[in-house]
Amino acid sequence: EVLRGPQGTLYGRNTIGGAVKYVTKRLGEDPELEVRANVGAYSQADVIVKGSAPLSDTFRVGGTIASFNREGYGDNLFTGADNADKEILGMRLSAEWMPTEDLFIRFFGDYTEDKSSARDGHRLLPSLAGDPVLDDVFDTRAGITTIPSSNAGLVPNVDQGGLGLLVEWNLNDSWQLKSITSAREDNTDSLIDFDNLPQDTFDAPLVYENEQFSQEFQLNYSGDRSNLTLGAYYLDANAFNAFDVIIFSSITSFTLGDYDTNAWALYGDWTYALNDRWTLSVGGRYTEDERDATVTRESFAGLGSPYFGNEDAISITPPIPGLVPTFNGNRTDSDFTPRVSLTWAATENHNLYVSYNEGFKGGGFDPRGAYQFPEVQAGFAPETVTAYEFGAKSVWADGRVQTNFAMFYSDYENVQVPGSIILDNDGDGEPDGFAGTTTNAGKAEILGAEFEMVARLTDRLSTVLALGWIDADYTEWLVASTDPDTGEPIFVDISDEREFQNTPEFTGSLNLRYEFPMNLFGAAGDLALNGLVSYRDFTYQFEVPDPLVDQPAYTLIDASVEWNSASNRFSLGLYGRNLTDEEYIVANYNFPTVDNSVIAFYGAPLTWTVSGTYRFF
Repeated sequence: EVLRGPQGTLYGRNTIGGAVKYVTKRLGEDPELEVRANVGAYSQADVIVKGSAPLSDTFRVGGTIASFNREGYGDNLFTGADNADKEILGMRLSAEWMPTEDLFIRFFGDYTEDKSSARDGHRLLPSLAGDPVLDDVFDTRAGITTIPSSNAGLVPNVDQGGLGLLVEWNLNDSWQLKSITSAREDNTDSLIDFDNLPQDTFDAPLVYENEQFSQEFQLNYSGDRSNLTLGAYYLDANAFNAFDVIIFSSITSFTLGDYDTNAWALYGDWTYALNDRWTLSVGGRYTEDERDATVTRESFAGLGSPYFGNEDAISITPPIPGLVPTFNGNRTDSDFTPRVSLTWAATENHNLYVSYNEGFKGGGFDPRGAYQFPEVQAGFAPETVTAYEFGAKSVWADGRVQTNFAMFYSDYENVQVPGSIILDNDGDGEPDGFAGTTTNAGKAEILGAEFEMVARLTDRLSTVLALGWIDADYTEWLVASTDPDTGEPIFVDISDEREFQNTPEFTGSLNLRYEFPMNLFGAAGDLALNGLVSYRDFTYQFEVPDPLVDQPAYTLIDASVEWNSASNRFSLGLYGRNLTDEEYIVANYNFPTVDNSVIAFYGAPLTWTVSGTYRFF
């Protein structure tokens, strides 16, 4: 489920701008076993096996295991290795127990290991030494192979996993008590070559470790005219990161961040049918977030810090008691965020609604921040949003056409804008440090509209249309400055010079699907032809416009042919994506002051996949 706008009065942790919710269906009463295999471009080879079985009348188990593999879209011309390859193994297991008709218990766990190589980007500028811009946007000359961390055996690897327990107890026909317990952990070892050159000019080994525990309780009531949800939520999380940034082979900027989050919330949401046409929903959430940060920043002469294998590294950091090399910060933020909506069933097939919603995201400290600066020591403030929405959900032509329309307006305050900067710690005009930043832009406004349509045009032809328009503007972004006449410190509003990152004004997609009966290999079945055209308007990659990295509007075309047997035992498909081989930027590193290190990462090129699925029962 894609949930728009601030969330938090129904379940889980509050979010400021929407969420994607995964709803797991219950395991079936009958045994199931399915195998799917994919082969395709760039030596793609995937296998997915999933199944479930009842072990008794009240106990069922199920699971999935999947392996995704392919060669890289490009080559590392320096090392000879692949670039942008994939090697992922994932699995999920679940067990469901129903000791009585009123009690349901699900225990589940998942694990994923990603051994894909570190993905390097495409230089958009030649280096100062004359290293050229490569012709293929997926090729690279990155060479993070000689620094101590590489020799010490640090290789790219990401593993993550979690356990969960869901308990649903129907107290009677109207009331249900629900408990959701979850624990997750992930570990990342990576090597980033910010300049994509063989030299140790701008290289960074890093380690990320995250763990969290959450507990949620819900009391749900369902009646003839009203529904009620009351909930309590608790989160205990830790984020740890350590990384070196080696600049010009002579200085290493080391950062270690240890970040604790403790949050709790109480929430409720009540929906009441005023009559057969009007429905009112009222909700609210009180949230309290506490953040504790310990950040160590130190500069070393040479390649790498002691943490990453250089035992001979010499610290060149002037100490500042209480701040450098180690800073400790603590802050607690809280807020109450209400929600109200009114729905009118104008007819049996047409519903209109208006809603008011507030969202909250706690403040904190940047785990990579440069805490020698007073403004970084203060941390960043909470982000809040007030959102208004009007919409209509309709069914037309005897159910053959469904449409959803929404207009929305959001008023943001203290927008949290993350980023990274290059430092000149000794003031000699040369870069010698690297730090993260999280800036509060004072205010922003977002106005937009979305339209979706699902239509069965004929018995065989159907379509899905989606259109979006959004106008996002910063209306206040204050930075410290000096009055040129008096020399006094002042604040200057630079909001006219800033743009919303990754927010195209127009987006759209059109999918057509044509189905007809067709026998294949002597078996009865249905063949479906699918075509998808998607459009994305001009996109700013960063808040500061940059013609070199900002992505012009582009269109992607996908197509597929799918056959499914009448028995639903066997299916076969051919899928083509990005059929015009469009080159489009999806992310960037933008550090032009360090050897012209402006790096672009591109979306996947033209690919094809043949997929076959067999269901044993």
